[in-house]
Formats: sequence, C-alpha cells, structure tokens
Amino acid sequence: MKIVRYLPSPGEPPRWGRWIEPNLAERIDGDLFGDWSVTGRREPIQKLLAPIQPPAILGIGLNYRRHAEETGGKVPEWPVLFLKNPASVQNPGNPIVIPRSLPTEEVDYECELAVVLGRSARNVPADRALEFVLGYTAANDVSARDWQMRRSGRQWCRAKSFDTFCPLGPCLVTPDEIPDPGKLRLGTRLNGETVQDWTTSDLIFDVPSLIEFLSADTTLLAGTVILTGTPHGVGMARQPPLWLKPGDVVTVWVDGVGELTNPVV
Repeated sequence: MKIVRYLPSPGEPPRWGRWIEPNLAERIDGDLFGDWSVTGRREPIQKLLAPIQPPAILGIGLNYRRHAEETGGKVPEWPVLFLKNPASVQNPGNPIVIPRSLPTEEVDYECELAVVLGRSARNVPADRALEFVLGYTAANDVSARDWQMRRSGRQWCRAKSFDTFCPLGPCLVTPDEIPDPGKLRLGTRLNGETVQDWTTSDLIFDVPSLIEFLSADTTLLAGTVILTGTPHGVGMARQPPLWLKPGDVVTVWVDGVGELTNPVV
C-alpha cells in the first residue's frame, strides 16, 4: 500500500490516506503507529505533505561502496551515524532554501532510501528487524558541505539540519510492496539531468543490520526515520563541484516509491 499524508482542503488538519492517484486518496482513520483502517471514503488531495513528522532522523554516512570510493573514504567498520533536526523535514514540491544567516555556497543533493519505524525498537536482532518497519519513502539528505567539512569541527549535524534540508516523500510504501529493500534502484535528477543512478545492493550495511546497530542499547521511537546513505554521484565529488543554486529543480526517486521533487531558492 502507498500511504500519503495530505491536506484535503484549506483549513482542514493533515490526514493519512491510501494513495489512489496524484490528487485523490482513500482516507485512513486512526493512528499509523497504533490501530488504523482504510475507510473507503475518497478525498481530494489539496496539498501533498511529507508522509511522516518524525521524532528523530538518524542518518548513515558512507554506506555505499562506490560513494566511499568517490569521497576518498575508507569502507567503515561500523555504520557512521549522524543526526538531522526533525524540523528539517520538507514537503514534496516545497523549496529547499539555501541558508543565508549562516551563509553557504556548497549545498549538495543526496538521494536516499528512508526507513520509517512503525513501533519503538530496542535491541532488535537483524533477523527480526524488518518486523519493525512501517514503510519506506524517498529522502533528499541535503547537505551544506562547507559547514560539514570545514566549519563545524567535522561534526555533520549542523550541515545537515538547516530548515528544508530533509525533503521526504512522495508517499510511504508498506513492506508488502517492498519485501527486499536491498534490491531497489534509486537516483537523482538535477534540472532534468541524471546525476545519481545506482542500487541498494551496493549498501555496506543493509537495512536489517542498520536497525540492529541503531537499536542496540538505544530506544528508537515509533516514527523514527533512518536515512540509509547515498550512492556515488554527489556534487562535491565532481570536477568541478556541482552545487545546488537558486532556480534549480532537484528530483530524487526510489523504485516502488516514486519521485520527490523540490525547487531550490
């Protein structure tokens, strides 16, 4: 099932629904992290929203072999964890805003498969990890490379937590439609040109092993989003570097999930 979060009309609160077509959903009643049901009542989608408002966003760096190679990094022995501010989430179609209070001219794109947990998890073994997954969506882990590499003591959180730096969407796809998240193609188009195109089979740490690692002695709350890493082709690794600029349009996509498009301002 493809689940969307949306506004049915001006003044109405956000709702979840089963995605029927771009402007139409079948309303879901209840709580996606508890009891819920598809009602059969169809509603227009006036505005498509990010499918989740997460309590936490956990990102994994250098998790594709080819991406580690292009950045000159070693293949990590353990997953490389960073955090993004949950307030960095952006809706499909809404702009990625280049920061100006803390100026940056090196804003990069990163297509990623995002995993959403459906219930709280702690000390989950890899062989049971997918039982905790509510669904999958596409993410753009937007990153200000100058703040990531030179201005924050090489701590990544500042560079990746600016407002609008985590577009999510367009929908949340339940695991019955993606039985193996390790066999998905994903990519990025910048102004219509393909700049990333690879598969999750190149992941160094797959989804079950990430959930096992992240939940070890650590409670992951229901709704937590895990960004599983980006493949090669990022802007900072190109010669010359390819940075996002006002007027650009960036689309990230994941097979089985769909396309997530945002303009840059």
